[in-house]
Amino acid sequence: MFATGAVFVFHCARFFDPEDWHVKNPERSEALGILVGFLVQWLMPLFFILSAISIRHTLSRKPVLECVVDRIRRLGVPLVFGTLVLIPPQVYIERVTHGGFEGSFIDFLPHYFDGWYGFGGNFAWMGLHLWYLEVLLIFSLLALPLFRWMMRPKSMARIQSLAETTARQGTIYAVVVPIAAIEMLVNLQPAGVGRRDFGGWSLLTYAVFFLVGFVIGCDRRFRLAVERERKVVLVAGIAAAGLLYLLASIGYSDRWWPVALLRAVNAWSWLVAIMGFASVRMDSSSPFLVRANEAVLPFYVLHQTVIVTLAFLLIGWKAPIAAKYVVLAVGSLVVILAVYQGAIARFRILRFLFGMR
Repeated sequence: MFATGAVFVFHCARFFDPEDWHVKNPERSEALGILVGFLVQWLMPLFFILSAISIRHTLSRKPVLECVVDRIRRLGVPLVFGTLVLIPPQVYIERVTHGGFEGSFIDFLPHYFDGWYGFGGNFAWMGLHLWYLEVLLIFSLLALPLFRWMMRPKSMARIQSLAETTARQGTIYAVVVPIAAIEMLVNLQPAGVGRRDFGGWSLLTYAVFFLVGFVIGCDRRFRLAVERERKVVLVAGIAAAGLLYLLASIGYSDRWWPVALLRAVNAWSWLVAIMGFASVRMDSSSPFLVRANEAVLPFYVLHQTVIVTLAFLLIGWKAPIAAKYVVLAVGSLVVILAVYQGAIARFRILRFLFGMR
């Protein structure tokens, strides 16, 4: 819920930050640009880590074939549905506001399948913000044999030995090494495997976070280590984020290897801090949390289409950025929750299409 809420805040801010997006406010905000730059450092990595931990627990309860069916139903179905139904309005708004199309949404619909988005066309083969579902589905299916092997007794013994090592003070920072190594590797091909079009990191780096998440889910001592280090890494994360901002402000590229290393330190510091404080302070449940957790996936699938549509309607409103942001965030939240409570949660076909059980 925390991660999904952060994504919602992030995408509301994208309407105002200095970088290009599907729809942009006439006035831009450097402050919201800083917020976007901060969130992008750890937000999607957190999703991949949490998803891998979830898969670890699912594999302990279900056979592999059932896990495959579950992944396709929970990720593949909303990805296809979203790409065909929820994403066309976003592409239409982007084309209209960027001078790529004139006419109504109905006029645009036949052109949605003209070419591939990102390569001069319109069809959003990655589902725009739903790219996470697509990549997670691919990662999950490809990694299942590896994960099953990791759960064998001999492999688990090695993971337990690693957990015992991690229980020592400071050793949890060893995870920075593979993250930084992959970042430096993919930086050699910034137009290829090093592209950061998906949430600010390369797909290979996400694969590292995904694997790390599964390992964390294999032994409780990793969680205890995360809890123990949470305050120290929070200080480290604040310092690393400040230094990254300073280097960016004076013109250093994030492709420069010291910055790549600092990105790894910064991301892992915030991930450990967030998971550590959450593990200590948010380890509880209630009927509300159960219902809200069920709503997380449909909320994620629906949220950006609502934000982009409402932002499009707010372009001509002459108001301060702060007022516009509040109206955009509150208005989008109200619409999303109304659609969820009034339709998605009530009808079996919609529950299925949005990946709910």
